[in-house]
Amino acid sequence: MPIRHATLADLEPLSELLDAYRRFYRQEPDLEDARRFLQARLERGDSHILVHAGSAGELQGFVQLYPLLSTVRLAPLWLLNDLFVSPAARRSGVGRALMQAARELAESHGVGHLKLATEIENHAAQALYESLGWQRDTTFYHYGLLFDTTAGQG
Repeated sequence: MPIRHATLADLEPLSELLDAYRRFYRQEPDLEDARRFLQARLERGDSHILVHAGSAGELQGFVQLYPLLSTVRLAPLWLLNDLFVSPAARRSGVGRALMQAARELAESHGVGHLKLATEIENHAAQALYESLGWQRDTTFYHYGLLFDTTAGQG
């Protein structure tokens, strides 16, 4: 399956996918902010975005990874923060291919640890992850803190 790094030329169709991904997680549609967010990621190179293109070149899905460091492991790790496949392309292997490409990219950068989080009710994604050897964390609780900021999306 044709998977490649996203470029600025992909900005419009990738923004539509990101907006759909955000709506999946019950966020208000905001195509312009999705575009601005992705443009910043692509221009700054602060994440790795891989896309899957269909036979006609249309984007069918993406995965986005953010580099982090593990103090405990004294090594890099990447957060697989986003995986989305358009509804029309689901159950065709696109998600699996994107996940495998993410692993290969991490390995090629010397990163031996990927982590992700998914909604408790997202059983389809959990089945995919577990079929690829991902293991649910039973050692640590994960917490979050949301607060207002004026930092914006850049």
